[in-house]
Amino acid sequence: MEHSTVISHVHRDDEADKLGMWLFIFSELLLFGVLFLTYSVYRYLNPVAFGLAAEELDVVIGTINTVILLLSSLTIAMSITAVQTGRTQHAIIFLGATLFLSLVFMVNKYFEWSGKISHGLYPGSEHLQGLGQGDTLFFGLYYMLTGVHALHMIIGMAIIGFVIYEVKRGKINKGDYAYLENTGLYWHLVDLIWIFLFPLFYLVT
Repeated sequence: MEHSTVISHVHRDDEADKLGMWLFIFSELLLFGVLFLTYSVYRYLNPVAFGLAAEELDVVIGTINTVILLLSSLTIAMSITAVQTGRTQHAIIFLGATLFLSLVFMVNKYFEWSGKISHGLYPGSEHLQGLGQGDTLFFGLYYMLTGVHALHMIIGMAIIGFVIYEVKRGKINKGDYAYLENTGLYWHLVDLIWIFLFPLFYLVT
């Protein structure tokens, strides 16, 4: 009887953790929903300027980063399956692949931002202000939204690194993998946000 009580407590804790993660995801979706709405309003008011400003972004890099994040969602999902079936080493490999793909994404983003900044396309630059209000708004929103997304990426990478450590220690295993599942949910959120950011900024017409 005592044993079953302990199991039920663990189960309830896992369910509470998952509920907490879903509430967090909902709050994040609300945050980005407001930012996307702000973008939509300014785009409606400055359609031509936003279209011309978007031509300064590299669609190829944006597409590559989209594919990278989609692959990272796949690898983290595969890591969960691997843990559930007791294949610890495979889980570590898949989590490592997720971490590597996210690092490649961030490196691509670094070079993309550096290129834009070197051409004077950043908030507050004289060059950008000279292009007009529409361009200033576009790149202001671009840096803000992709910057917030990058921050979420960095946090996610740190969490994945910790999860790899916990899997190696055996703390996350086929009998207890709720933390890994929550990490997967968070990472899917990060990917979902980028799926919206990519067309908004790179495919504006």
